[in-house]
Amino acid sequence: MEPNSKGGDPIVFYKMSGHGNDFIVINGNGAQKGMDWRECAQRWCSRRTSVGADGLLIVEPCERADFRLRIFNSDGSEAEMCGNGARCAARFAEVRGIAGSHMTFETTAGIIGALTEGDMVSIHLTEPKVVNSDIMLDINGTLLHVCAINPGVPHSIVFRDLVMEMPADEVVAMGRFIRNHPMFDPEGTNVDFVEVMGPSLIRVRTYERGVEAETMACGTGAVASAIVSHLYRDAGDSPIAVQMPGGVLMVEFKKEGDEFKDVWLKGEVHWAYKGEIIHWS
Repeated sequence: MEPNSKGGDPIVFYKMSGHGNDFIVINGNGAQKGMDWRECAQRWCSRRTSVGADGLLIVEPCERADFRLRIFNSDGSEAEMCGNGARCAARFAEVRGIAGSHMTFETTAGIIGALTEGDMVSIHLTEPKVVNSDIMLDINGTLLHVCAINPGVPHSIVFRDLVMEMPADEVVAMGRFIRNHPMFDPEGTNVDFVEVMGPSLIRVRTYERGVEAETMACGTGAVASAIVSHLYRDAGDSPIAVQMPGGVLMVEFKKEGDEFKDVWLKGEVHWAYKGEIIHWS
């Protein structure tokens, strides 16, 4: 198969990871006019047949902030926010000279602040909202208690024992059922299975909407799980360490009455490699 002569120059990309949550990152500086990023995400994020990733991040110019971040899931849907993707984009922008170590960037969920200290990146999220703390879902005759919260994107929290010992197919099956339940129409929900280990320590596994699979880590899932665990399971005060299959993320917050302010997500990001994507016919 020959490269498509109408496809233009190869597109430079960087592969980055936040605790195993991996992304294709592109500087969308206007050189790729007319690109269908949704279709690109579907094609390029496919594992074994292309680059492979959980999502595609496009860093674009912005008048309101240092840059605008567009986030596309591997199924081509555009996400409002992604915690680990935002942390990767912040580090990318700082290294590429798009922003300084203290920055703001625009997402569909609102303006996000970030601080980079080498590969340790913290992001300041919009205020999370507990949507419904007492949802009961019938799964094959068993009632399951679910708490819905939105830290930028919708999440549903399910408390479980021995979370890390859950079979992968169970995480996917239960996650997919809840994600597609009519209760969460029309946008669906991410699903977090959470175990409180002790004061300020929880374990979490996440089924991600848009990826339609379990991911190694989920930044907004870490925030959602930490806040709900603090509220309803005596998980201790901020900061809360969130252990995920890909590593530990730190969640910090201030509680003022029924509201959560000054919410931060902190962890390392890693560079995998730099490459070029050629358009194929």
